[in-house]
Amino acid sequence: MRVPPSASLAAWGNAWLTGHVGLDEAADAIERTGPHVVVGLPGDPGELPLRRALGELRPDGLSGLRLALPVPGDLLGLCGPPDFNAAALDAGQAVIGSIGDHRRLGLVPAEDRRGSSYVGVRWDAYEAANGRPDVPPLAEAEHGLSIAIRAATSTLMSLDDATTWSPEIAEALTALREEHRHAPTGGLAPGYPARAHRVATLAGRLSVVVALALEDEARGISSDQMADRREALRDLDRAVRRAQVAACNSVFERAR
Repeated sequence: MRVPPSASLAAWGNAWLTGHVGLDEAADAIERTGPHVVVGLPGDPGELPLRRALGELRPDGLSGLRLALPVPGDLLGLCGPPDFNAAALDAGQAVIGSIGDHRRLGLVPAEDRRGSSYVGVRWDAYEAANGRPDVPPLAEAEHGLSIAIRAATSTLMSLDDATTWSPEIAEALTALREEHRHAPTGGLAPGYPARAHRVATLAGRLSVVVALALEDEARGISSDQMADRREALRDLDRAVRRAQVAACNSVFERAR
């Protein structure tokens, strides 16, 4: 299961900020698949390695990192301004850092390719609005995910023939069914509650199924049934994203 870079940065950054891991351990975990750089920090518009950028933001008052997973029509986790929202929407993800009581810093990831072998992540920095996004608490998000799973399962099983699913979907469903047999692997870091790890793992695996199913055109159903199928998958995707964001941001719930 691939963890979005924004989820990894938010989770491991929060683990560092709350004292559960050191900066080097957090940076190593975030950069597991390649180097990360940050571009355009206030007062330092150049390019900085991720761990140096985090180290410089801490004395400025960096106290927490929140995840955003927006899609058109649902700017989940975002409060503006428009230029940051547009960049985050284009990427499908972002991180918002709290700096002091009134400043917010937006970070949007993009693939960073250089030459024939270098592949990393570039984080573009933006000023973000100081607002509280409409994100559900973890318990509410988990409940919503359970409801969405039941509704989507009922709709899809009435429309789709499982024998026509692609091998990739069948493999993802097998992994989902076996989820309870394994330790959570949702990409969260030390310091998060067990419930958050569990929800992040389930949501992460479901996100794979939803993405594959949206790309896979079901055969032998009418146009109306196809519309019902897409609506069920969109509703499930919304619940999955809300669960992922709630799990990653749950470290702040006790501070409310």
